[in-house]
Amino acid sequence: PEPPPLLSADVTGLVSQFARSFVLIFPVYVLGYLGLSFSWVLIALCGLFWIRRHRGGKASRLGRALAFLEDEEEAVRLSVASADLPAWVHFPDTERAEWLNKTVKQMWPFICQFIEKLFRETIEPAVRGANNHLSTFSFTKIDIGHQPLRINGVKVYTENVDKRQIILDLQISFVGNCEIDLEIKRYFCRAGVKSIQIHGTMRVILEPLIGDMPLIGALSLFFLRKPLLEINWTGLTNLLDVPGLNGLSDTIILDIISNYLVLPNRITVPLVSEVQIAQLRFPIPKGVLRIHFIEAQDLEGKDTYLKGIVKGKSDPYGIIRVGNQIFQSKVIKENLNPKWNEVYEALVYEHPGQELEIELFDEDPDKDDFLGSLMIDLIEVEKERLLDEWFTLDEVSKGKLHLKLEWLTLMPTAENLDKVLTSIRADKDQANDGLSSALLILYLDSARNLPSGKKLNSNPNPLVLLSVGHKAQESKIRYKTNEPVWEENFTFFVHNPKRQELEVEVRDEQHQCSLGNLKLPLSQLLESEDLTMHQRFHLNNSGPNSTINMKIALRVLSLEKQARSPDHQHSAQVKRPSVSKDARKSSFKPQVPVSPPPDSNKPVPASPVTDSDKKTDTADKSQPPNASPQWPTDLSRSSSSLHASNFSYSPSHLSVKEPTPSIASDISLPIATQELRQRLRQLENGTTLGQSPLGQIQLTIRHSSQRNKLIVVVHSCRNLIAFSEEGSDPYVRLYLLPDKRRSGRRKTHVSKKTLNPVFDQIFDFSVSLPEVQRRTLDVAVKNSGGFLSKDKGLLGKVLIPLASEELAKGWTQW
Repeated sequence: PEPPPLLSADVTGLVSQFARSFVLIFPVYVLGYLGLSFSWVLIALCGLFWIRRHRGGKASRLGRALAFLEDEEEAVRLSVASADLPAWVHFPDTERAEWLNKTVKQMWPFICQFIEKLFRETIEPAVRGANNHLSTFSFTKIDIGHQPLRINGVKVYTENVDKRQIILDLQISFVGNCEIDLEIKRYFCRAGVKSIQIHGTMRVILEPLIGDMPLIGALSLFFLRKPLLEINWTGLTNLLDVPGLNGLSDTIILDIISNYLVLPNRITVPLVSEVQIAQLRFPIPKGVLRIHFIEAQDLEGKDTYLKGIVKGKSDPYGIIRVGNQIFQSKVIKENLNPKWNEVYEALVYEHPGQELEIELFDEDPDKDDFLGSLMIDLIEVEKERLLDEWFTLDEVSKGKLHLKLEWLTLMPTAENLDKVLTSIRADKDQANDGLSSALLILYLDSARNLPSGKKLNSNPNPLVLLSVGHKAQESKIRYKTNEPVWEENFTFFVHNPKRQELEVEVRDEQHQCSLGNLKLPLSQLLESEDLTMHQRFHLNNSGPNSTINMKIALRVLSLEKQARSPDHQHSAQVKRPSVSKDARKSSFKPQVPVSPPPDSNKPVPASPVTDSDKKTDTADKSQPPNASPQWPTDLSRSSSSLHASNFSYSPSHLSVKEPTPSIASDISLPIATQELRQRLRQLENGTTLGQSPLGQIQLTIRHSSQRNKLIVVVHSCRNLIAFSEEGSDPYVRLYLLPDKRRSGRRKTHVSKKTLNPVFDQIFDFSVSLPEVQRRTLDVAVKNSGGFLSKDKGLLGKVLIPLASEELAKGWTQW
């Protein structure tokens, strides 16, 4: 082969390298040629750096502004350290809407004109036609006042919402100096209202969204719960302001308002003629909440004797609210650990923003004493489908409540009916009471060609009586007509649809006689398509062409268990009132009910075990909690059976995590550390100790992003060292380092004379997730000893770094 050339070079590379060198050296040559100093180079470099920094700052400000638009809370927390934020700063999900208040203020005179027109053209003729005694009824003055309705906040729901609807919650407040005077000239009777105050949360639903203007098919308005109402009466109705009657009058009027405005009732305003308003007037509930009101523990004793010297017990009972549905339990006499074992079923129409409210009271002859309250968000109940837990009562110093909550789905098919009937024991029982297997939804539309009643050629005042089993409901009265239009909804819980029937009777309210009746076996609905019937039904014992138009639907109540992953955890969202129980302004608080291990003697019943918990319990039962540990294989999992712990853990996580040695840390007092090391040498006594010679402690650690708190559950300890001949009196002390202030200390109760104490106590630290990952949990097990006793000291200590990515999920470990 030919020898390679002696010179081989890349011409293009040489040229580019020469150009770069020339660009760098030429400015220096120019400076020297012109006789300029080196300071010009520094000035040029400073100018270049300033331009780059200015551009970077501008880009950073623009990025922060865009992030602020996306998520205000996240942007603030990234730019400001959590320690620098004052305690009163919070990020509510309710937004201010001053632009809306300005719009309402501009429209208020025209809104007042509409209300006056509504009173005079609709309400006044309806009252006159209702009764002959009210034929001279009239409004003499209608002045709504110049103070407009105010909207204090708006919340828009973006999750768990249908794509064709918009849901808004408006916190409205109306303090009006209105004057509404009326009179009945026939009886020289005058009355009126001088001022009205209304405060509440009104839900506005815009649905369905359509592709043509005005883009919204209809508008629905209703209150989620009864609004606060205050009325100042004038004229004859001043009698209602007499003490003892004023509360009764407001309650009656509030009940009248709730019949029209509080769920399940609503006002529907169609915005386009083509929309199917009948579908909106026939709302299907989102689900049914079955509430097992089981028992309570450790309630406060409110009854006192000898003028408060002797403390007694209480006579507890509970009040359960879901929307405007209210249930009251029986009273258990003289018991601080009552067992009710009662079951209630409630309809849930709008679960975003709706809660289950429970209040416990002590029955007294004069005024019932408050024993605690609880508010549970129904969104979490729907996610879990089944909750069986102990909840800590709010607004009191002690007390727990045991609830079992079931979310029942409405199924439009009868496939699972036999299974549901068997589960509630309705397959062999023909009674009409008991748990429900189905829900009957009825829309009463209208009737035609009703007979005249007792008097010929006179129009009746018809109303409809509807009953299923022992439950009956009544429609509104339509005056002076034989073709009434009701347009009302009714719902009935059905025990056994195969054996029960719907009874319909049309009555004349004026003459108290029947205008026709109808009996429809619910088994016919089971054979219909989608379990629904919509038709005109012929009335028996009525006119030859008398019919009633109804739409009837049957829905089977099914408890669908969710498929869970092995590391699934749930936490029922419990709302804790931040002020008094009258105001009910709430913030989220996840509750952590924990049942004791099997060796505990506490009478706390365990909750049903989920599939993931069963696997863990099966493995754990092979070794009792107090047995001597087999080092080091047994350290990778918990040997305590925790049935109802919300912090169910992933075995894969625990297998990776190495056990933390239980030694005294450098932060401990030198004397305590020295004594502990001396005790270790005495225990060793020439032998080799195991991996945890001082014993072990079982902890559950989890960070709750909703509460913005670190939650630590101290379960139990095992194989502690004996501090004296009688054993030890251990308790656990917690610090979240570097905070070692007295206010930051958490302590458990003291267990007497045991080396395997069970605590099952919950503690929390107010700290954000980014901050907690930079901190360390200091856990110390100490011996209490008696009063003025020398047997006080450190039994063991462990430092747990919290820089774990799985802290949000939670984990349990010895």
